[in-house]
Amino acid sequence: CSLFLSISGFCLFRQLFSFKIVDCCFGTVITCGMSDALHVDITNGFKDNLHAVFCLAENSVGPTATRPDDIHTLYSGKTVEINNTDAEGRLVLSDGVVYASKDLSADIILDMATLTGAQGISTGKYHAAVMTNSEQWEAACVRAGRSSGDLAHPLVYCPELHFSEFTSAVADMKNSVADRENAQSSCAGLFIGSHLGFDWPGIWVHVDIASPVHAGERATGFGVAMLLALFGQASEDPLLNSVSPLGATTAKTASEDHMERDCKRRRLV
Repeated sequence: CSLFLSISGFCLFRQLFSFKIVDCCFGTVITCGMSDALHVDITNGFKDNLHAVFCLAENSVGPTATRPDDIHTLYSGKTVEINNTDAEGRLVLSDGVVYASKDLSADIILDMATLTGAQGISTGKYHAAVMTNSEQWEAACVRAGRSSGDLAHPLVYCPELHFSEFTSAVADMKNSVADRENAQSSCAGLFIGSHLGFDWPGIWVHVDIASPVHAGERATGFGVAMLLALFGQASEDPLLNSVSPLGATTAKTASEDHMERDCKRRRLV
């Protein structure tokens, strides 16, 4: 997902416009980086069907721009009341994951974006925030982060408690939470997942990389290595196979896990 000229729509930021231009550049770098990851996968003999869906939009102000209180019908068929025009990334991402499911018949869908500023509060500046409907894939994302250097940590996945934050009297949901102190990053991920449906039988993974994608005013390229490691088991490249957390050959024994933790403990000491 990449939003160009993102000045938050009619819910304008109070900060200087130039800072948002820098933020837009991170989205552009991410898009290019994901293209590189896709290229590496293909050139290394990716054995499964692989699609990249780029959810690109502009969030500026103009006569056709979305306004607060507008109601949009998304590609899922669900209606969304716009109560915050700065919560725009989740709108295009929701259409993207539904397109992948409906039109591409994908059974594993991973969305990645600099979605919420609250991600840095949830998991910090160095760990991406991961949310998924699969416990196995949650663990795989964490392990792929460790093997690639693009660190990741799970978010709370609890739609039965958190999705009510989007309750609307005039639509299926609002696009922003009622309580900004209640697991914002988790709720943002749930918004996207709700358009697939919480009973969707496939694997859905949401990765919020808002903080680790930049260091100061420079982009870090975060996410590319993580994706290569995560899906490395479907590659013919032996190096990608060796770092993949989903390959049978990479399953660690309890003693190996203990040794890894012990080494980390010694480094910290």
